[in-house]
Amino acid sequence: MRPRLLVSLFTVTMLACGGESAQKQCPAVPAPLPPAPTPSVASSVAAPSKPAAADAIRFIGEVDKELRRLWVWGSRASWVNKNFITYDTNALSSEAEEANMAYLAKVIPEAAKFDGVEGIPAEVRRQLELLKHATSLPAPSDAAERGELAKISVELESMYGANKYCPEGATKLGKFLKKGEKCLNLEELSQIISKSRDEAVLQEAWTGWHGTARAMRPMYNRLVTLGNKGAKEIGYGDLGKLWNSGYDMTPDAFEKDAERLWSEVKPLYEQLHCYARAKLKKKYKLGDDKKIPAHLLGNMWAQDWANIWDVLEPHKGSVSLDVTAKMKAKKWDEKKVVKTAEDFFVGIGLDPLPKSFWERSLFVKPKDREVVCHASAWDVEYANDLRIKMCVEVNEEDLLVAHHELGHVYYFHYYHRLPMLLQDGANKGFHEGIGDTLALSVTPTYLKGLGLIDKVPNDPKGEINVLMKMALQKVAFLPFGKLIDQWRWDVFAGKTEPGQYNAAWWKLREKYQGVAAPVKRSEDDFDPGAKFHVPANVSYTRYFLAHIYQFQFHKALCAAAGHQGPLHTCSIANSKAAGDKLRAVLQMGAKEPWPVAMKALTGQDKADATAILDYFAPLMKWLQEQNKGEQCGW
Repeated sequence: MRPRLLVSLFTVTMLACGGESAQKQCPAVPAPLPPAPTPSVASSVAAPSKPAAADAIRFIGEVDKELRRLWVWGSRASWVNKNFITYDTNALSSEAEEANMAYLAKVIPEAAKFDGVEGIPAEVRRQLELLKHATSLPAPSDAAERGELAKISVELESMYGANKYCPEGATKLGKFLKKGEKCLNLEELSQIISKSRDEAVLQEAWTGWHGTARAMRPMYNRLVTLGNKGAKEIGYGDLGKLWNSGYDMTPDAFEKDAERLWSEVKPLYEQLHCYARAKLKKKYKLGDDKKIPAHLLGNMWAQDWANIWDVLEPHKGSVSLDVTAKMKAKKWDEKKVVKTAEDFFVGIGLDPLPKSFWERSLFVKPKDREVVCHASAWDVEYANDLRIKMCVEVNEEDLLVAHHELGHVYYFHYYHRLPMLLQDGANKGFHEGIGDTLALSVTPTYLKGLGLIDKVPNDPKGEINVLMKMALQKVAFLPFGKLIDQWRWDVFAGKTEPGQYNAAWWKLREKYQGVAAPVKRSEDDFDPGAKFHVPANVSYTRYFLAHIYQFQFHKALCAAAGHQGPLHTCSIANSKAAGDKLRAVLQMGAKEPWPVAMKALTGQDKADATAILDYFAPLMKWLQEQNKGEQCGW
């Protein structure tokens, strides 16, 4: 993912020596930007009573300078905070966030004063529009409330990074504790969820992690109250309406369009769910409830089912697709995982990453401190200071995650010369979708070229296995990608009261995913907080959109590469023509409304689920045959 700019377009932060470079002398760290007094809008950037185009140009020029100062300062503070979670780094990050909040609260209302002014250059007009929703967490004008909101937002994310489950008494997880340790972190609990097939072990790992989020609940409730107050002060009904104003359409139209896309892909998900439910029912002797217990799907949030491949593999004994085993047999390390992803981008004609990327990124989870391990991509100085922060595991999943994160990094690289407000994707879904698009080209043929599988499946059974493995990642994710923000939209709008947080969460998980909690939940729990993006206040519909867009992008790039045959067999590896087409869109950043960027890449000006349905068409037909006699749905 791309980290938020504290409360705005946030990308990144300070120098850190991670991975192997942690063994070496760190490069000199530039002095951080000091917190200068925020200029008053009236004296610095206020629009006159009768503004002209020249005033808009001056206004946006001054905003650009101040945003660069604030966002680089905040980015550095955030990098340090996420790599060294302490009381003091929380405070430093909070200070930067509060300054950014204060400035945006002043200048966002000023942008509206230029509505209807003639003669404003298109690029300036675009920046004025983007400024109106350049924050995901607007602060109230009251200084005390602004400081409180900044502190809460930083502390919630730090709590998530530091949370651990500490088994007590009779426990099934004791054997998983490292020598001298009494607690398990999210990475360790996730490994248990992915690998164990003992239902009692899975239940405790799931319940243990979800229990760590309970302490967040009152803080999150306060964040919603203060964030909504800030949103109303800058002209939005609530936080959800603010978030959804960033898609070049009205918030209501955007929410309807997201539901349209879900309705188009839902039949494919229902068939996958039906197949998985039948397999799991047989293995775990499940009852007649059509919902799948969430802890049995190989992922802490049941958003990716690929880890239970041994349970769901359609054709046993077909060509081995165990990429992880090959990576370990070849003694890959964490940097090799990331370097392989970079090689793909370079292979299609994009630039090699700068030396500083390898010096300043974090690739290996440190043993001596708490860090936020959730993978993220950064341009700390908004000037090609590229990095990732990722506790890399040598496995197939993280190979694909590395492609995803480098998608963000290459976006940063190609638009970093643009003004600050234009340094973003055409929309949030574009930013998340680019890397995943490239990962779709990590086909069996490509993997064989890397020596990660011995043989390319070229028979019908092998084809179904390949498509099933991909569907367990991509299709299984779709409802989860949709429901997280559906829950938050209802919370922000007041449709879901604080006393209904958890009940509403599980109602949506059952409705969209067809999954159920493994144990009884109550309003003492705060299960939404067990997912990083909720305490981190990162909108999530972008990931749902990215899972639609990436197939649309992939189809267009495959056409540019001259691919012939089924879409799922296409790899654009080493296609300079595809790379040229991609680069053109990356360089656009946020200069144009996203339908313009979509048309430039795909020839279409709206999101279209046709490509994902085409990609999985052979699997859909096979699933329908397998599910005959089953009562699908839930």
